[in-house]
Amino acid sequence: MEDKSRINVMFSDEAQTKIIAVFSCPQNEGSYANLGAVEPQDQRYLTYISECPVEPQLSPSQLIASERYRREGLGIVVGSMAIETSRDSQALIASTGLAAILDPEYRCNFKTLNGFVEIGAEQILAIAKAVRAHVQACFDRELELLWAIEAGTYTDEMLKEGWPDSTPVQTNPALQ
Repeated sequence: MEDKSRINVMFSDEAQTKIIAVFSCPQNEGSYANLGAVEPQDQRYLTYISECPVEPQLSPSQLIASERYRREGLGIVVGSMAIETSRDSQALIASTGLAAILDPEYRCNFKTLNGFVEIGAEQILAIAKAVRAHVQACFDRELELLWAIEAGTYTDEMLKEGWPDSTPVQTNPALQ
């Protein structure tokens, strides 16, 4: 099954340092060299988009949805732990949260953006709640902006403000 959250790209070389093309679906590897897929928040993709000579013609609602998705995946800090909030991480955190609900004594080695920590059910549930609250706040902001479009009060400046605190978290460079 194809992962629709990833973007199909072609890199300039095998080292995958620069994206030179974006595709709407996976391509035949026999037709193109250096194919791959990246997350929308991947810096190589963001650089490609910013340097793109033709600006994509997205509607305001598409721009809002794209910004919500980007903000949703920037990560959060819970206590002293930097937590990834990509779609994959959200699913893993939800399943870990279910294990913690089913077994209050549950403990696991949990991977944060700064490395592994051993945590128990109470911490797992705190992380799950914080991630869910962050994601919901992103969707709530998207809805507010869509209402502004309907009301005729939306401005481009509004896209940059009002989102939950989702400053990209700093990761341990030794783990990258």
